[in-house]
Amino acid sequence: MKGKPNKRKVLVITGSPRPEGNSTLLAGEAAKGARQAGAEVTVFNLAGLKINPCRACEGCRKRGAAGCVQKDDMRKLYPRLKETDSLLIAGPVYWFTMCGQVKLFMDRLYALGADNYAALRGKRVGIILTYADADSFASGAVNALRAFQDAFAYVGAPIAGMVYASAGKAGEVRKNAAAMKDALELGRGLAAGK
Repeated sequence: MKGKPNKRKVLVITGSPRPEGNSTLLAGEAAKGARQAGAEVTVFNLAGLKINPCRACEGCRKRGAAGCVQKDDMRKLYPRLKETDSLLIAGPVYWFTMCGQVKLFMDRLYALGADNYAALRGKRVGIILTYADADSFASGAVNALRAFQDAFAYVGAPIAGMVYASAGKAGEVRKNAAAMKDALELGRGLAAGK
């Protein structure tokens, strides 16, 4: 007798400090799409966590190391990163690249390098960005997108899709039906392993 197949797991990481922030709203749509597609979805907001900068101590690279030596809230995220099938990162662009909360998270992924990033390799990644300028180049969003592309290509985690939209005031992205739909579809795709 065969049991039910395991649900795919989607980990959603948001970086906006605003509960009704535009990137948070798009991430919510993606999470909804993933749930609709049958995935188990876990959401963490980085703005509510205490995550320190990388100390460059190389403690995570020592023989027998169990990961980063810092005792902060990244310890909640490392096991989730290892067990998830897909990862979605959503955040605003404030000053020409990803916001500080997301950058701290990205820097701390370094601790997964002791085993050549096996914990991330092959996972499907989705990216959501919002910014106030109408132009993704003038806003600096393109810098953030490029940083994500480079980082995840390096660790062997393909980017399954990106949703980015211009929206300044909190909640403004709700008026962008195309972006909301794209986020929903991104979530569905991550749940399906696409």
